[in-house]
Order: sequence, then C-alpha cells, then structure tokens
Amino acid sequence: MTLAYIPSPSTGVIHLGPIPLRGYAFCIIIGVFVAVWLGNKRWIARGGKPGTVADIAVWAVPFGLVGGRLYHVITDYQLYFGEGRDWVDAFKIWEGGLGIWGAIALGAVGAWIGCRLRGIPLPAWADALAPGIAIAQAFGRWGNWFNQELYGRPTDLPWALKISEGPNRVAGLYHPTFLYESLWCLGVAALVIWADRRFRLGHGRAFALYVAAYCSGRVWIEYMRVDEAHHVLGVRLNVWTAIVVFVLAVVYFVLSAKLRPGREEVVEPEPAGGSGDADAAAPAGAEETKPEAASDTADAPVEPKAEKAEQEAAAAEAKPVGLTKAAPEADKS
Repeated sequence: MTLAYIPSPSTGVIHLGPIPLRGYAFCIIIGVFVAVWLGNKRWIARGGKPGTVADIAVWAVPFGLVGGRLYHVITDYQLYFGEGRDWVDAFKIWEGGLGIWGAIALGAVGAWIGCRLRGIPLPAWADALAPGIAIAQAFGRWGNWFNQELYGRPTDLPWALKISEGPNRVAGLYHPTFLYESLWCLGVAALVIWADRRFRLGHGRAFALYVAAYCSGRVWIEYMRVDEAHHVLGVRLNVWTAIVVFVLAVVYFVLSAKLRPGREEVVEPEPAGGSGDADAAAPAGAEETKPEAASDTADAPVEPKAEKAEQEAAAAEAKPVGLTKAAPEADKS
C-alpha cells in the first residue's frame, strides 16, 4: 500500500463566470513572464538597454507557440487526423501539446526578425535568454500536471503521481516525469548562470550550453514515459531528436569558442538617432571656429595699410634731403 503520492488536480480548468482559466495556459504565461524578466536583467548586465528583451519577445513568443504546436501535431498526427478524430482539435492548444523542439526552432526565427529590426546580434540575445527559457520550461511542465499527461511508468515510490481514469489514460500511480523535467530545467538554468559568470560565455555559447544540458536530461526522462509516441529503430522519436540536437549544440559550442573566443563587447548599438547627437555637436565646434574666421577677415584690411605705410616710408627715405629743406627757405623769402 502506498502511503504517499502526488495527487493530480480533479480539473485543469477553473471558471470565473463565463471566463475559463486553464492551468496549462496559466503555467505557460507565467513561464514567459519569468523568462522575459530574467532575460531583461541579464541583457542589461551585458550592456543592453531595458525593454529590448521584451520587444524582441513580442516576435519570438508567438512564433514559438506556433512552432511548438506544429511539431506536436506533425509528430502525433494520428491524434488529430486518424479515424474518428476531429482535425479541429489540432488548434486546441489549451488542451496540451507543445513540442519544445518546434518552439525553440520557430521561436528563434521570430527572435531573428526582432533582432534584425533592432540591429542586435541574435547569439547575444539568445545567451541572455538561455536560463530564462529553461525556467519557463520548468513552469510549463506543471501544465502537464493540470492535464494529467506525460507521466512515466507505474511506480510505488513516495513521490508517485496519481492519475485518474480518463481519455487515453488508465488510473494508477506513475513516475511524475513532468516533475523530473521541471527540476532538471531548474538545474540547467542554474548551470548556465554559473558557467556564464565563471567563463563569460558569449556569441551563443550560453544558449548552446542550455540546449546541450537540456537534451542530456530529456533523453533519460523520455525513456520513462509511457504515452503514445512514434519510434525509429525501436527508440522514441523525441530521444533521437534530443541526441541530434545535443550533438549540434556541442559542435557549435566548440567551434564558436575557437573562432570567436570571449564575449561581445557591444551587444546593442546606439540607435540611428544617436548619430544625430554627433551631428549636433559639429555645429558647436563650428561656432568655436567662427571667432578665428572673423579675426582673419578683420586682419585682412590691415595688411594693405601696412604695405602702404612701408611704401611711403621707403619713398621718404629715397627722396633727396635738399629738396625737403628748400621748401621752408622759399617760404621765408
């Protein structure tokens, strides 16, 4: 007899009048806010400006939600397009079903667009967001708890998850893989923050570390899950995806460290208006030169006078002395 277990909520929806509050969506929203808040602090610490992370997240988050849903629908198409299924359910994102691989991939596209509009290097922005994304995943996994999904094999451990009878699930006690992954993501966030402070990771290496660390945990967690999934060579598809992405992240980390060591000195250039300040300073400098210009023009008339005086003096010296004395004698007579 199991004396302790983790209960599952009886419902994943709370109604405030006609407004439904869904636990799954609530967890995702909290995760996004925490990721943006932490990312903003890290971005400012790297020399960026407040608000930039949120501005780019406006592009990244919608793209990420669409990408996550597309990955889930494509890899589990039988849930929506099989016999007796309703394809409209593919749009019911509040019922669960977001693939992190698709969310990161398409979210990166949205972030790239936002970064291009701001003239910001995407790797630097991704480095600032990396631990926040991991924490957002930790919150998001609790949405699976509300929906009673993504649990592991049966177990009698004290932290077993109690699942009730429902569509596509059998009542019993199972490994809480949602909890395992949530805790793992928090550990990944702590690892990235520590490594970034210790080694001053830059040029996308903090993000690559997050990806590699997450994938290494996702492999063993995925092996524990019992939900329906496609298999390739007897291995779950998400395991293969985690292995491939892990290798790519490690390769990027190594090559980036060799080709671009250190961290970016400037992560956010001055806006176009900043050049106006330099232009505004130029007239001030020009004003300083005006007195010099004025003095030049003032001195210009002096030069002809000096030349004339010199000519008269030279003429006086050349004039015979007798002539100058004869004039007074004539006056006396």
